[in-house]
Amino acid sequence: MLRVYNTATRKVEDFKSIEENKVGMYVCGLTVYNDMHLGHARTYIAFDVIRRWLEFSGYEVNFVQNHTDIDDKIIKKANQENVSFEDITKKIY
Repeated sequence: MLRVYNTATRKVEDFKSIEENKVGMYVCGLTVYNDMHLGHARTYIAFDVIRRWLEFSGYEVNFVQNHTDIDDKIIKKANQENVSFEDITKKIY
């Protein structure tokens, strides 16, 4: 049984999919403005384990994870280095 924290009710509850045997997961990925670190790996591993558990439990999982290549942190770093935001993200990718 998977139990999750429901921010709407502020309680830990049993997981129940909206659509029977189907789950959609949208996970925020990297924001590429600086070097990679262990926290990035944690996100990948944690949500991959959840996805695999759901699939093992019989759910059809639609898993989407983004990579942010433009946001306030990237713009701030670009301004500090006096380069374009593209130059910052190209270094990381």
